[in-house]
Amino acid sequence: MQHKVIFGWVGFFLALSTVNCFGQLSTGWKQHDMKRPLPPIVDPGESLSQAAPPSDAVVLFDGTSLDAWRSGDGGPVKWILRDGAMEPVDGGGYAYSAQGFADCQLHIEWASPAIPKGKSQNRGNSGVFLQSQFEVQILDSFDNVTYADGQAASIYGQYPPMANVSRKPGQWQSYDILFRAPKYKEDGSLLEPARMTVMHNGVFVQDNVKPLGPTSWMQHHPYSNRTGKIPIGLQDHGNPVRFRNIWVRELPSEKIEQPTEPYDPLVVELNDSQIAGLVGKYKRQGGGSYEVIRKDGKMYFTLGGPLMEMIPHSRFEFGLRYTAGLLEFKLDEAGKAQSLRFEMGGSLSQAARE
Repeated sequence: MQHKVIFGWVGFFLALSTVNCFGQLSTGWKQHDMKRPLPPIVDPGESLSQAAPPSDAVVLFDGTSLDAWRSGDGGPVKWILRDGAMEPVDGGGYAYSAQGFADCQLHIEWASPAIPKGKSQNRGNSGVFLQSQFEVQILDSFDNVTYADGQAASIYGQYPPMANVSRKPGQWQSYDILFRAPKYKEDGSLLEPARMTVMHNGVFVQDNVKPLGPTSWMQHHPYSNRTGKIPIGLQDHGNPVRFRNIWVRELPSEKIEQPTEPYDPLVVELNDSQIAGLVGKYKRQGGGSYEVIRKDGKMYFTLGGPLMEMIPHSRFEFGLRYTAGLLEFKLDEAGKAQSLRFEMGGSLSQAARE
């Protein structure tokens, strides 16, 4: 749960921008409404065991050092390292990754105190903030009733998880979060909201949801034009929640890469005689057959399944529309095909005309 205003090094990131061009969206529910249906309780299975991070991951905490973390004023983080885990101390404040991130995959493991104290939001409370703005709530939600949009794995104050898969107090739990940062137009107004997918203890609990705006406690903040790579934050809520095995993978841009070469670099026209010289069946080496047919003025190639339209690049060379398939025919002096060579996806085959 977020209820503190952070100043200093990260103040710029947490302060609202003066460019507020898009109001917060709505779920239709009042924030923190106790009438909102709670997600069903699901047993996540056997206890978690630490797994090594992927080879391209940025390791933020491996149990040996706090060097990758900073406090709110930019200095060394005021948390402690104990038994391979990092945890806040009284007055220590939030912990922020020294490195900023935008689109990313985050893995983090956490454990609430083994002996639970308090109830509702005052029991094992912390949080993970993406871009220091969008919180995935951490809470001891095992046999602990609170408002639906504030329990473990909620997008705080906005989206409850689809299931409550919390382990018992003191047991290690995991979040795997896929985050896409919001995008803005040139005038600073919102183009696309952020998107978040969350796995809690290996169970799918948030399905590509779109935060309504930056998350907050009892406040509705609109999207504001804050972009770029911003630190990940871990909340100090006054509870000794422990963390371990934290790593991040930066995700590539969602922009679709386009080839530099034309899709079909050369298309020629064939006359009726040239087409007739290619139509027919071809017996494949090793068994099976291919066929070239003419239909509605077009040529098609088939392996016995779907018809694939042939795009002529010359009298004897053809592409297959929408695929990387290539056909090459060997013609006799009269222009009649005697054999064909078919290449697709790195495989090559030969077939002789029947």
